[in-house]
Amino acid sequence: MTMRPLQYLHLDPTARPQLLKSDKRSTPPLDDFPVKKSHASPNSEGGENARVLFIGTATTVIEWHGLRILTDPNFLHAGDHVHLGPGVNAERVTNPAVDLDQLPPVDVVLLSHYHADHFDQLVEESLNRDFPIVTTPHAKGCLASGQLKNDPFRNVTELDFFESLILLAPKSDGQKRPVVKVTGMPGKHVPPGPLAVANDILHAVPPTNGWMVELGYSDDIPSPVDKEIATGYRIYISGDTLFVDDLKQIPEWLDSKRIDLMLIHLGGTTIPGPSAPLVMVTMDAKQGIQLMRLVDPDITIPIHYDDYNVFLSSLDDFKKEIEQENMSHRVVYLERGDEFKFHVGAPPVGHKIGTY
Repeated sequence: MTMRPLQYLHLDPTARPQLLKSDKRSTPPLDDFPVKKSHASPNSEGGENARVLFIGTATTVIEWHGLRILTDPNFLHAGDHVHLGPGVNAERVTNPAVDLDQLPPVDVVLLSHYHADHFDQLVEESLNRDFPIVTTPHAKGCLASGQLKNDPFRNVTELDFFESLILLAPKSDGQKRPVVKVTGMPGKHVPPGPLAVANDILHAVPPTNGWMVELGYSDDIPSPVDKEIATGYRIYISGDTLFVDDLKQIPEWLDSKRIDLMLIHLGGTTIPGPSAPLVMVTMDAKQGIQLMRLVDPDITIPIHYDDYNVFLSSLDDFKKEIEQENMSHRVVYLERGDEFKFHVGAPPVGHKIGTY
């Protein structure tokens, strides 16, 4: 595979594009997110300057330096249905913490894959076609094609595994520029073997990415040659993957660099296979523990665990595994509407750009 060069996306929180088409908003958006409860790392020393807000399913907002990244937008309500593949439908059993038309302004959508429990029919119909979306090559092909009732999305950036994009915030005079580096991480939604071969033919379950989201600073715009930034906080989002050998590439890519926070997609999503009675296509509790051991994040937050009736591995299952492994001090549990606050460190005085 030929890697695309480093890409750039300029964002300006003072002049955000409209998230929704003008005729799809029935009420003004909220100015800020309603927060039920605020959490921080058990090891927090204070000074939190960033946060993750959990809306539901795999929908979160990562907010830092005025930038807001919306992940996997899913705003359906309990009783609504989604189509997950040929003959496979699922019912939502929870409600999002905030409705789509009340969502406070955001800057960019980070979409792990083109599946209706991550980019639902309400979102697809309502979003402004010029709003920036970062996603997989497959999802870009779906979103930017004419198949969407001759109304394709026009501002979609694709990232394959280990390809990177720099999100650039405005630079204040005399200060380093806040930047967010997003890198596609491996993931497999279907177990390897005959099922994967069948899925390649049937295209029943779409390919998926995980993401490494690095919040940090740059003297100016990072060059395509020197892609590193002064990283102050590193977030790994697993995406809808199973625990497969491909994930072992992640610690190799990190090369001893730490993950501060992992947002892990769980649920043990189980759907009918092409010839087998049932197939699990996202991690269950036991696989979640395996991934924690592999990538060794300081803190893990489970998401994507109880919102649809095809999620068969409960959050309680994960909690039991965590307690048995004596890892409770490394997990923070969020209810829909909760936030997790954290500190993004600034580069030391005189520090030259490079990861620290």
